[in-house]
Amino acid sequence: MFIIGELINGMYKNVQEAIKNKDKKAIQEIAIAQTKAGSSALDVNCGPASANPKDTMKWLVEAIQEVVDTPLCLDSTRPDVIEAGLSIAKNKTVINSAYADQEKLDTLVPMALKYNSALIGLAMSKKGVPQDKLQRLELAVQIITYCQDNGFPVNNLYLDPIVLPVNVAQSQGQEVLETIREFKILSDPAPKTVVGLSNVSQGTNQRSLINRTFLVMAQGCGLDSAILDPLDNDLMDALIAAELILNKQIYCDSFLNAYRK
Repeated sequence: MFIIGELINGMYKNVQEAIKNKDKKAIQEIAIAQTKAGSSALDVNCGPASANPKDTMKWLVEAIQEVVDTPLCLDSTRPDVIEAGLSIAKNKTVINSAYADQEKLDTLVPMALKYNSALIGLAMSKKGVPQDKLQRLELAVQIITYCQDNGFPVNNLYLDPIVLPVNVAQSQGQEVLETIREFKILSDPAPKTVVGLSNVSQGTNQRSLINRTFLVMAQGCGLDSAILDPLDNDLMDALIAAELILNKQIYCDSFLNAYRK
């Protein structure tokens, strides 16, 4: 599982404070903790805390790269903010994210090619998030076709079916799980799949339980990656056990520790 740590995001109060105070040590501690917990990459999002998000993105990337070599998933609604981070990234990167819109794809696919970056494509459009599997698949095909027509390798594309909170869109969970399975047959080579896991439990009680249950179900449908909280030990234990049961890891009595190493 390609684990993207979600915690360097200006939506979180501690990150907001670190950005406002230029507290590099606070950001670095989060980067180190997520990397030690098993993150394959770190999501980096300025959030609403910065008056100059391009400079903030550069500051975050520089601070993180001083202490870890973990790949970065650069997250912003503004392409120029993403490119500010890409321009100084030393290691592998992921662009988070494009959706099925011509203007968005025209900007972010060439950017991903320029910086040899992976790309997350959202199965949504300007009209919003689809409400069924077929609409999600239709939008995913648009993204895949654009990538194929413009020389972007589909095996470097992560498709996100868009997870919605279970407390307001309960029926969507099953739609998303079925979509993950069918994303894998849209092209050859197949695109990878990713979810923003914490969305499923937004606004609910028992968030960790809901997150880890949905994650294991999604893994069973072929999920390749998730943006999640790697410091949630119960969540990570469930992820590791699912990898084992799906025969993606070799069993040993200390498999939890072995996976983390």
